[in-house]
Amino acid sequence: MDEGLARFRSDLTAHLDWFAERGRKVRFWWRDDDAIEPTEDLDRLLSIANEHDVDVALAVIPKDATQALADRLADEPHAIVLQHGWQHKNFQRKDLGEGAAELGTRRDPDQLMGELAEGKAKLEALFDGRFVHAMVPPWNRIAPEISQRLPKIGLPGLSTFTWMNFPRTHQVQTHLDIIRWKKDRRFIGWNSAAIRLDLQLCRRRTNPREPLGILSHHLAHEEGCYAFLEEFISIAAHHDGAEWPPVKDLFTE
Repeated sequence: MDEGLARFRSDLTAHLDWFAERGRKVRFWWRDDDAIEPTEDLDRLLSIANEHDVDVALAVIPKDATQALADRLADEPHAIVLQHGWQHKNFQRKDLGEGAAELGTRRDPDQLMGELAEGKAKLEALFDGRFVHAMVPPWNRIAPEISQRLPKIGLPGLSTFTWMNFPRTHQVQTHLDIIRWKKDRRFIGWNSAAIRLDLQLCRRRTNPREPLGILSHHLAHEEGCYAFLEEFISIAAHHDGAEWPPVKDLFTE
């Protein structure tokens, strides 16, 4: 067995044992970004969710979302839909060193809110009850003004990516991105995954209510990403020291 994988399994199990021995549980959830249509990778993702009886929250891009995706998810018991901006287009300026964002500071707020409201209406029509009224900003960046205006158009929920977050009502973060994006897009590796999970699991010893979010992007996966999801969820979904609350419940707490 790969030494990194062996360490990952051992460390994750040891952490969860610590919680179980004290009658406590780590709360996990899983978000996957950029869905617009059915693909073989999406099928593989849903298969993992179904096998282990856990929800996967699909951040769907409204402008490009298809009826075919709605039909594919119609009978999926664990597929939940969140809103991923409107069109996943960058409006910030790279030449000025600005991080990519669709919901950033260079948009006219009124125009942007109109687009987001249109996206919300489309997702409601396509996905009905499996759509959770929560925004996932493309590139995980959002201007404060836009964030503050989301509840006014019926999107009280928010999810981005962070190492550390003070829990807020209706905000459910992700903490472990399984892809290394720079240079070559691939799985971050077992050692990196173990180290990052170690940080988050240690934090949960004193912040037990904050869900620990796994972030994936099925359209960018290679075999290492799937190996991680299968290994991680096969342990975390069946351990007495872990639980996977329904995603809908997390955003309404």
